Amino acid sequence: MALLSIRNLHKQYGNVTAIQSLDLDLEKGEVIVLLGPSGCGKSTLLRCVNGLEPHQGGSIVMDGVGEFGKDVSWQTARQKVGMVFQSYELFAHMTVIENILLGPVKVQNRNRAEAEAQADKLLERVGLLDRKNAYPRELSGGQKQRIAIVRALCLNPEVILLDEITAALDPEMVREVLEVVLELAHEGMSMLIVTHEMGFARKVADRIVFMDKGGIVESSDPETFFSAPKANAPANSWQAWTTDFIFRPSEPFFRRPPLSTKHLKRKHSCN
Repeated sequence: MALLSIRNLHKQYGNVTAIQSLDLDLEKGEVIVLLGPSGCGKSTLLRCVNGLEPHQGGSIVMDGVGEFGKDVSWQTARQKVGMVFQSYELFAHMTVIENILLGPVKVQNRNRAEAEAQADKLLERVGLLDRKNAYPRELSGGQKQRIAIVRALCLNPEVILLDEITAALDPEMVREVLEVVLELAHEGMSMLIVTHEMGFARKVADRIVFMDKGGIVESSDPETFFSAPKANAPANSWQAWTTDFIFRPSEPFFRRPPLSTKHLKRKHSCN
């Protein structure tokens, strides 16, 4: 049985159909990367799964135990499905630790000391424990996005949704954030990821799902998708709407040594 099962999903904005008759299963420990042109329904799908957008038809079921929004309240569903946004969504007037603990303490009614101990471990893992009392304005974009990931993880979700989390970051910050996500994938976290980082998608995904016009055009493993797309898929069309990001994961950034050089020589020549 799939961890997350989406059946015949339909989403409408007025007269515009954003998602139509969409079926998708996410298995436990699986990472699915959603690709496709802007406006094809990728982000809308994530927002429907998390209940941020109401859908007009179909069902979303977790663990086969109940339909989100009917058998399972959206408040409960959001604790099972964490989400990280492109724009961080951190409260500017709250410190890092206050932002992180808002969900566990206020929504889940967990013991603050216990939740903070978990937060400290996660912050240390992403190299930001020393910034726990800082305010968002004091952080870089990459640091804010890592904080947003920690905040989602502190709810102990079964699935994490990542919506273009590197879109507003410069290349070095992109690398910092993606290495954290790659580690989560290696540890078995179930994830639905929307990204335009093609090198990263190929590295992290168990399955690539290509969307267009609110539906799924192709679903296949990364090697098949990038090297031999199906006949009915827009073969290599991703090259037309995105620029490849060459992602070469090294040691996680918070354990990576600083730049060093050895035996450098500079040669001058005269004509």
